[in-house]
Amino acid sequence: VGVPRCGASLHELNKALRIELNANANCVWQIQRNANKTIRLIFSYFKFAPSSSCKTESITIYDGPSTNSPVLGQVCNDTDAVPVLQSSSDSLTFLITTNSVAFTRNFFVFYYFFSPETKVENCGGQLTGPNGTFTSPNYPKPYPEFTYCVWHIRTAKNSKINLRFQDFFLELDPNCQFDFTAVYDGLTTNTGLIGKVCGRAQPTFESSSNVMTVALSTDYANSYRGFSAQYTSTPLPGPVEPNIFLTCSSDSMKIVLSTSYLASLGYNETHLQLNDPSCHPVVTDLVIFSFSLASCGTTKKDEDQSITYTNIISLSATGGIITRQKSIQIIAKCKMENNSTVEAIYITKNNIIQNTTSVGRYNVSISFYDSDSFSKPVLQSPYYVDLNQTLFAQVSLHSSDPNLLVFVDTCIASPQPDFGSLTYDLIRSGCNKDDTVVTYPPLEHYGRFKFNAFRFLQSFPSVYLQCDILICDSNNTNSRCTKGCISRQKRAISSYKWKTNTVVGPIRLKRDLRSADHSESLTKADAEETPNLQQYSFYTLSFVVLISNIIIVVAVILKYHIKCQAGYSYQKIQSS
Repeated sequence: VGVPRCGASLHELNKALRIELNANANCVWQIQRNANKTIRLIFSYFKFAPSSSCKTESITIYDGPSTNSPVLGQVCNDTDAVPVLQSSSDSLTFLITTNSVAFTRNFFVFYYFFSPETKVENCGGQLTGPNGTFTSPNYPKPYPEFTYCVWHIRTAKNSKINLRFQDFFLELDPNCQFDFTAVYDGLTTNTGLIGKVCGRAQPTFESSSNVMTVALSTDYANSYRGFSAQYTSTPLPGPVEPNIFLTCSSDSMKIVLSTSYLASLGYNETHLQLNDPSCHPVVTDLVIFSFSLASCGTTKKDEDQSITYTNIISLSATGGIITRQKSIQIIAKCKMENNSTVEAIYITKNNIIQNTTSVGRYNVSISFYDSDSFSKPVLQSPYYVDLNQTLFAQVSLHSSDPNLLVFVDTCIASPQPDFGSLTYDLIRSGCNKDDTVVTYPPLEHYGRFKFNAFRFLQSFPSVYLQCDILICDSNNTNSRCTKGCISRQKRAISSYKWKTNTVVGPIRLKRDLRSADHSESLTKADAEETPNLQQYSFYTLSFVVLISNIIIVVAVILKYHIKCQAGYSYQKIQSS
């Protein structure tokens, strides 16, 4: 076993390294050999300075001949595994860095070249079913050298695995640095280490779910008979799927948990608290947390074109010194993006995360106001105006978060409520496209602008407005909401956080209202005069008929009278 002080260039087919380092080390080991084989590197023991982090102390492994090669992995103080790494070629490099704390760091590393095509019989595999057995290669004869075997065990859902080694004999070492068996709670060997064993024993292990992984690693000397193992499965108690619901609106968050689910975990409502412990739930047969997005310790995070609000419910035992209950956090997230609110709940149980999602919406509206004070909204619909009258419009975001900013990005007008092919731009990408448009500076939850009333040609009676609204974090001085007018070439400079649109209308001209009133009056007057005209015509006809009859009678009398006078005048007198 070599004890290099700080770095080395290694060319042997296999080698074990016992490394001791102090503070402020920065050491590189390079493994390379023209062997046309692959390198397996195993860190079977490592001890960093107490309380060190991956940023200050670590082992970084590179898949190639230098530290400029691709990173293959990293080992640090919180690594929850026995790291076993494999190169893609015949060279590999690792760098160990330490911080300034005075402490002796210890590492045991060994590597060997091997051919991936060479298969070892009975070395690893997939094990399914409620129970089963498996053994190390060659059992009960000595296991082969330079062997790495991995068994993945999977049983039925909602069950856990109990593993028992009936016979176990590996090379003995206090730190299990040479030959060892590692058992993991999950399907990988990267995390979730339950235990590492060697020597002579009959160890047992239990998983938290229906998956478990077992790894066997051997070096080049002192082989023994290995092991024979048996696994069984048992159902998990209580409800496996968490009975939890999350609802988000533009100003609040609501988390609902069932008391039966809490009881199955060994908790009740007294064990729960939000980020702000002073916020308490309402408890019936359900436990309900309901709070505004700006309260109860809710945090806000800017992400690409979205704003996320997060709060955490912690479940922890109260009183006493020790506990055997799992540490659980319920992480509730409301994500505002692309005209919707994506709601997500994450439940963590000792690094096991489950989640659920649902959908909601931001609450945004647009209204007209009677003046630039924006104090009195116009409630009538349709809104009758004079041609060229100044109209005042305000977009409002209804949210309890005070650190949001509303920006009117685009507003178009159309004679149709479905905004078909005929539209007219008032505002586009924050730029005023109509000469009469004046936009007011963004003010918290309000976006305001004014313009002069107009009408579309071709005798369309109505005008509708549709506005695209951007919502940004007011603490971000470089957000899209602070940029104002942006041309097409510069549009990608800064991104908004949330976008939606809203519609208001119709607007109509007052003369249309007067024309309508006048037509109605004329129609009513005509209807009222029709009976009078009919009555007048009847009287006139009767009068004409009467006069005609009188004239005829007078004419007949006059004719008779004339005839009588003529007969008397011309009668001859008879003589006597």
